[in-house]
Amino acid sequence: MKSSVITFPGSNCDRDMDVALKKFGFNNQMVWHNDNELPKGDLVILPGGFSYGDYLRCGSVASKSKIMKSVIDFANSGGLVMGICNGFQILVETGLVPGVLLRNKYLEFICKNVFVKIDNKDNPYFKNLDKEVLELHIAHNEGNYFCTNDQLKEIEDNNQIAIYYSNEKGQTYEKDNPNGSTKNIAGIFNKRKNVLGMMPHPERMIDKYLSGEDGSLFFKNLIKNIK
Repeated sequence: MKSSVITFPGSNCDRDMDVALKKFGFNNQMVWHNDNELPKGDLVILPGGFSYGDYLRCGSVASKSKIMKSVIDFANSGGLVMGICNGFQILVETGLVPGVLLRNKYLEFICKNVFVKIDNKDNPYFKNLDKEVLELHIAHNEGNYFCTNDQLKEIEDNNQIAIYYSNEKGQTYEKDNPNGSTKNIAGIFNKRKNVLGMMPHPERMIDKYLSGEDGSLFFKNLIKNIK
């Protein structure tokens, strides 16, 4: 399976994602933001970091990069596109997924492990995954997901919520919401479920001796579903 990771000026999780993808069997290629065309492949990832220093709105400048036309065309054709953290911010700026990402509720940068409950497995990202709750890592200043009431109704009606912030048992209490996101939302899909944006980093949880292994479960499952 072939994947591409887009590198923007300020990306800092692109190499981590490259390591994770290769570890679990993807033939990955790094793609510079100023390129015009994507390589032929099965999956495109917009990684975490601080593209263009997070000037203006986070992800706003990166969303206008040359490569993004090719990424948007790939997504609109049904290709799998995943945005993690800053990548999620870029996805909302392009309109590939609905909503916006605001400053964290308490105006503080958050860096810690969190639990997330998988809400929708009818998609290539989470289908056949045995666990319902994953422990992943977050590191962001603008991860507070917000949408209008009309957007929220549409998202819920279309089963576009991918994961919620939760406790270890999968209960989605307000105290388990680290950044103030609407209804504890940690990740969402587009309507076709081929585009996924989420704040937690699965690529940081792929080694039981360094972090944890729930990210490993995610990538192992993903490549099986693409095959």
